[in-house]
Amino acid sequence: MATIEELRKIRLKKLEAIKALLINPYPEKTKRTHKIEEALESFSSLAAAKKEVILAGRIKSLRQHGGSTFLDIEDGTGKIQGFFREDRLGEKGYAFFSDNFDIGDFIEIRGVLFKTKKGEKTIEASDFKILAKSLLPLPEKWHGLQDIEERFRKRYLDLLFNPEVKTKFEIRSKIIQTIREFLEKNGFLEVETPILQPLYGGAKAKPFKTHLNALNIDLYLRIAPELYLKRLLVGGLEKVYEIGKCFRNEGVDRFHNPDFTLLEFYWAYADYKDLMKLTEELFTSLIKKLFGKSEIQYEGKKISFKTPFARIEFDQLLKKYAKINLEEINLETLGKEAKKLEVKFEENAGKSEIADEIYKKVCLPNIWEPTFIINHPLGTFPLAKGLESNSSKLANFQLIAGNFELVNAFSELNDPLEQRERFEEQEKFFRKGLEEAQRKDEDFIEALEHGMPPAAGFGMGIDRLVALLTDSHSLREVILFPTMKPKE
Repeated sequence: MATIEELRKIRLKKLEAIKALLINPYPEKTKRTHKIEEALESFSSLAAAKKEVILAGRIKSLRQHGGSTFLDIEDGTGKIQGFFREDRLGEKGYAFFSDNFDIGDFIEIRGVLFKTKKGEKTIEASDFKILAKSLLPLPEKWHGLQDIEERFRKRYLDLLFNPEVKTKFEIRSKIIQTIREFLEKNGFLEVETPILQPLYGGAKAKPFKTHLNALNIDLYLRIAPELYLKRLLVGGLEKVYEIGKCFRNEGVDRFHNPDFTLLEFYWAYADYKDLMKLTEELFTSLIKKLFGKSEIQYEGKKISFKTPFARIEFDQLLKKYAKINLEEINLETLGKEAKKLEVKFEENAGKSEIADEIYKKVCLPNIWEPTFIINHPLGTFPLAKGLESNSSKLANFQLIAGNFELVNAFSELNDPLEQRERFEEQEKFFRKGLEEAQRKDEDFIEALEHGMPPAAGFGMGIDRLVALLTDSHSLREVILFPTMKPKE
């Protein structure tokens, strides 16, 4: 059996043979008159009229029978059979096709449509043209490939051979489109904020750092757009949103990818309770539009998005699953309890950070149906407003479904003096070595001092949402080109 390199050399010879006939093997355009899907939809009328059409696509199979050849061609919309006859194309034309065309090549076919004796819809070629000569053969056993990483590395082949993969990314596009429609219907304005930032902020995460030569300054890839979007609230915009890439220099697992797509929106004169209602509306309308019902299947289990979603306070969840009373326990004892539960945490982590790590390992795996986890302890989110009724808790929620942490939202802290204190507390953690601590952003504090209205903010990982709604185990299945370690 020939090696890949030997097959490539054979195809290179065919490429040279095409060029020797003064034929461009990579022409600029095609005269295609119909997409394959369109030709199939209008097949009866086109075939009855014997009207010539021009179709274009990739050759997916070839079957030669003496002086005739059947082939399948496929474009982005569908697949159709082609029929080449020597007595129709002429001896030279048919020989040129037989000698120089391979599976994987792109071809343009001019001809009329007909049905074979077996009833298969077919185009009989009266003429043809090379559109792109492929130099590497398509793999024969890509479908069902066990080496999952190879599928992600060569996503172009994954899309070619696995229709269900293409469907997932079509659904992803529809999800984003539907979210945009929902937000704009509710009066939100789409904006864009900097990806390169002089100081990262808006989340607890380690950033990627780079250098801008033109200004000789260090910059960071954003970990979140939050602080810039809230500056727009200061500027008088009341409802803003952004869907874009963010970057966090952290671990890679089924729930995390170093670059990911994040939706954030901010709503002036609203609080986290208003956001919970809007979140329920967003999810129910999205799932109804996608699936025509209020429930989905994920990894063999049903998830119902009927409203209202369940609600439980963070400390009650910790009591239920970890047997820890967060209000009574001190930092040292909490650390000991975490170690007993084999929960890892940073050496200089505070009480809220350790509690969050315990929650993620012990509590989160138990949450399947859509649930709002509300009122995290003060310190968990340095940009969130505290509850007026209980200063030790935050006015916030996280939405969990199918074990996915989908949404993080809260009433936004708009007191510049308290925000400065929160930032300074985080700076202490940073100086102790906690790389994920939030940094003090003086420019943002100055913006707050000009006055920001009461507001609620919402953040949702698009990749996690898509994974859940397409029944995908890992984010890598719903990111076209996930981050991969290079092959040695």
